Amino acid sequence: MIHLIDLHFQGQLEAIAAFLIETSEGPILVETGPHSTLPRLEQGIQAAGFQLKDVKHVFLTHIHLDHAGVAWKFAEHGATIYVHPRGYKHMHDPSKLLKSAKMIYQDQMDSLWGTLKPIPENQLVSVEHEDSFEIGNVKLTAWHTPGHAVHHIAWQLGTELFAGDVAGVKIGSGPVVPPCPPPDINIEDWQQSLQLIRELAPERIWLTHSQSITDVQAHIDDLEQRLVKWAEWLKPKVLSEQLENGDLMKQFEAFVLDEFSAMNLEPQIMRRYAVANPAGMSAIGLKRYWVKKQEKN
Repeated sequence: MIHLIDLHFQGQLEAIAAFLIETSEGPILVETGPHSTLPRLEQGIQAAGFQLKDVKHVFLTHIHLDHAGVAWKFAEHGATIYVHPRGYKHMHDPSKLLKSAKMIYQDQMDSLWGTLKPIPENQLVSVEHEDSFEIGNVKLTAWHTPGHAVHHIAWQLGTELFAGDVAGVKIGSGPVVPPCPPPDINIEDWQQSLQLIRELAPERIWLTHSQSITDVQAHIDDLEQRLVKWAEWLKPKVLSEQLENGDLMKQFEAFVLDEFSAMNLEPQIMRRYAVANPAGMSAIGLKRYWVKKQEKN
């Protein structure tokens, strides 16, 4: 049985979720959310009939703070943490990750994300592409799916897929949108990852932001189209007009807001998108993508 635990990030529904899976050897967790939402996560675990200390296996899609920010707390209770090889060192020594986040979020760091603590190496598992792990009667298979982040994994459980951010953000009745924060956005890698998901053909995708999807092929097609559309809209702003970050963020936020307004989205839904996937951050991530691509050519 899979329990979706809404973490009420920044007081909003559907912004960030974690997933508790019941097995014959006790509960396991996919995603943890940030440290700032630990009380809500613990409530959700208790509502499913368990305690935080009962979770002995935590599977991370990637190491961004909204997905992995409180994995260390489970490690303190003896859990094993499963993570991409390129995220392994940052879970063991989060100092660089914390420093980078603090530069971006400054005095909002604590209220948004809380903190990170090191996880001992003997409690970390470096997960290769197609590795499988059996916990009781449950088997999870790892698929490396870069594009949103170089250290991204989608976890397959039978015909279901926990897709982290590679399958986008979808709030309520709104559209699927691509989360594109810096520093690792790569459109071509993302498209290859989406093709892999098409080939896996799961019957259901669980989105960390923050629901499950059964119309998988249409969802993936819509996401790819919007990813390319957003990137192409920003390209001339970055390469020709060379807008400064502040102006670029404002223009892109207005562009996304216009897109949502044209769909007649309710203001409440638009606020949730702004919390789950801030458009300004995507502008900077896509800017970095285009600048890096230009430097290579």
